[in-house]
Amino acid sequence: MLRISKLTDYGTMILVYLAAHTGGVCSANDVANGTRIALPTVQKLLKILARGDLVHSLRGAEGGYALSRPPESISAAEIVDVLEGPLSITECSMTDSQCELEHGCPVGDAWQKINRAIRCALDTVTLADLAHPPHEFPLVDLSARRSRTAERRSHD
Repeated sequence: MLRISKLTDYGTMILVYLAAHTGGVCSANDVANGTRIALPTVQKLLKILARGDLVHSLRGAEGGYALSRPPESISAAEIVDVLEGPLSITECSMTDSQCELEHGCPVGDAWQKINRAIRCALDTVTLADLAHPPHEFPLVDLSARRSRTAERRSHD
């Protein structure tokens, strides 16, 4: 199953919270209270997000955390990269693949194409979209896929 980790989900919630407070600085306590995520987890994730240059921290009495860039310029792909590492749904989808079967594998190219499509989809969704999703999401036309699948089944 393709699934983001709970920490990535929480990290995204933290970024959405900060996006809602653009222009201001939020303490880790503010973020924890606003997201209902435990303070130690918020602190851990804010450090990771700061290392990934998605947020910056300000020290001092008026310090805290804020987004490093406008929410419209942070993609879901960047968020996943910072919190999960580069997207790769199979070993051969990684840039430094270690699969010994890769050279003779009949399905590797297809998995790499799927990996690129997922990456492209994540690149098109911004933090602003995550914070304020559109009322309607575009529908994917699966009718062509269904007819090809039905045609293959009739030949089997």
